[in-house]
Amino acid sequence: MAIWLTENSKVIVQGMTGGEGSKHTARMLRAGTNVVGGVNARKAGQTVTHEGRDLPVFGTVAEAIEQTGADVSVVFVPPKFTKDAVVEAIDAEIPLCIVITEGIPVHDSTWFWAHAVEKGGKTRIIGPNCPGIASPGKSNAGIIPADITTPGRIGLVSKSGTLTYQMMYELRDIGFSTCVGIGGDPVIGTTHIDALEAFQADPETDAIVMIGEIGGDAEERAAAYIEQHVTKPVVGYVAGFTAPEGKTMGHAGAIVSGSSGTAQAKKEALEKVGVRVGKTPSETARLMREIMSA
Repeated sequence: MAIWLTENSKVIVQGMTGGEGSKHTARMLRAGTNVVGGVNARKAGQTVTHEGRDLPVFGTVAEAIEQTGADVSVVFVPPKFTKDAVVEAIDAEIPLCIVITEGIPVHDSTWFWAHAVEKGGKTRIIGPNCPGIASPGKSNAGIIPADITTPGRIGLVSKSGTLTYQMMYELRDIGFSTCVGIGGDPVIGTTHIDALEAFQADPETDAIVMIGEIGGDAEERAAAYIEQHVTKPVVGYVAGFTAPEGKTMGHAGAIVSGSSGTAQAKKEALEKVGVRVGKTPSETARLMREIMSA
């Protein structure tokens, strides 16, 4: 079993005819993802060919859903157009919208997230500024490399794209149920807690790796949630132990205020509730390996 993205998911790509959308549509198809079409109002009615498949281009997300039964959209749209693209997906009530684009103004992200809530939360948003979601051996929606890991029983949720890839590779012999890159912006749709809840409920996920980073209080809130609701073993890593004090690092969300938001504070909050925290990604992988071999 996988969370949110399965072998039955039907994926459309908003921005499929652009450079990044085109490249990653081909990669998703090679990974076995069931991509059923794309959306671009200016190219509606055209057909594009990727990996030997002819994919229709629709004028709207609603039209794509009606014609193909799509239930997942991956958004590869330039930042200034992303808000409109995501709002369109929400209005069409697509169940899952994965926003890969980085550099979206926080005001826009806040606006489309509030719009999703106002519409009854029918659309789960992952991202923005994220690598997407991969259920190895089943489907891959976004930019996560498909050939770096194998299917297995570990769930992974991560703020960092590249650390997602590293953890997937280091634990490739054990494998993953689903890997979720939630993005590191200050406002994101799906949180660590959302993924923890889904992995806890998934009978085919035995243990969870949670990767955070400095800034904000998402990891502290996740720790409180783990204490109350998660019975499966959780291993954590917090990027930014070596970050210079007082400096804003990496993602837009990595803003440290006093001692709040530091890697050490997050590590302590997680360890307090029984999460084993590695000082490096490799040590984190080793801790998970110990749990899975016990």
